[in-house]
Amino acid sequence: MQQNPKQHQGPLSKVRKVRIDADLAGQRIDNFLRRELPGVPKGRVYRLLRRGEVRVNGGRVRAEYKLVEGDEVRVPPVRLRPDGDAPDPKHGRDLLERVLYEDKRLLVLDKPSGLAVHGGSGVSHGVIEILRSARPDLKDLSLVHRLDRETSGCLVLAKRRSALRELHERFREGQVEKNYLGLAVGDWQLGEQLIDEPLLVQNRKGGERHVIVSHEGKPARTRVQLSRKHGKYSLLLCAPLTGRTHQIRVHLEHYEHPLLGDERYGDSEENRVARRLGLKRLFLHAQSIAFPDQSGNELHFTAPLADDLERFLQRVADERQKTRRGQD
Repeated sequence: MQQNPKQHQGPLSKVRKVRIDADLAGQRIDNFLRRELPGVPKGRVYRLLRRGEVRVNGGRVRAEYKLVEGDEVRVPPVRLRPDGDAPDPKHGRDLLERVLYEDKRLLVLDKPSGLAVHGGSGVSHGVIEILRSARPDLKDLSLVHRLDRETSGCLVLAKRRSALRELHERFREGQVEKNYLGLAVGDWQLGEQLIDEPLLVQNRKGGERHVIVSHEGKPARTRVQLSRKHGKYSLLLCAPLTGRTHQIRVHLEHYEHPLLGDERYGDSEENRVARRLGLKRLFLHAQSIAFPDQSGNELHFTAPLADDLERFLQRVADERQKTRRGQD
């Protein structure tokens, strides 16, 4: 018996017209649609726009169009994600236990390693989708910035569009201070160093992004200083002054001190040694983030070093002790 493929699809949504208020204004139409149509693939959203199925004030718009207060958006009917594809509630409970701070406008999370910030590119659910499912009141939750999937630590999300616009302005004005802890290969003897090297993103086959230092790239600056030595490794405090893809990882590799556990830009032999000691991922942690609030008061958030990274440092220390005892 032949099955109807639509049996495995979600329900067909209804045509809706959404009036854009001040809180929704300022965002791109493609981002607006991705929130309004949960579970619809990104490519499908762009096809809706290209075909003119989405209308703003009765006319076609491009994906980069920014919504204006008072706009009327026609949201067309589409197949939504089937109910069975919803995030696991346990994942939502686990994430909610990692909230560092929350008020009416912001939510700051201690993101675990291994979790993408949003779904896409083979990832069904990321931080955004899981939190929206666990907390229906967070329908408008948006990423203020991003962390790589393997990177743990402070992640700031906006609960309102007005907060998102405000914080993006803070980033543009250089009013946001971010600090990362990364364990690098080798003995860092450069003191406090400002790495000022432009970065160029290259797209490889399969859509993989690879970044190199190149004069053809965009300006990128990272301030680096030693936090503590751990045997043949150096725990570095890294403050990115710009927000380029893989910035810290590529800058440190360029200075011949790649991050431990970095499968893309790191030292393969050192990574093998680290895996034997229990390091399962990139040693990079977003330790803190700070920025002024609406009243000009400084907000500062800190995430303790992830447990798996703490355990690895302890194993490194234990191995050093064994080596010393063997030499006595």
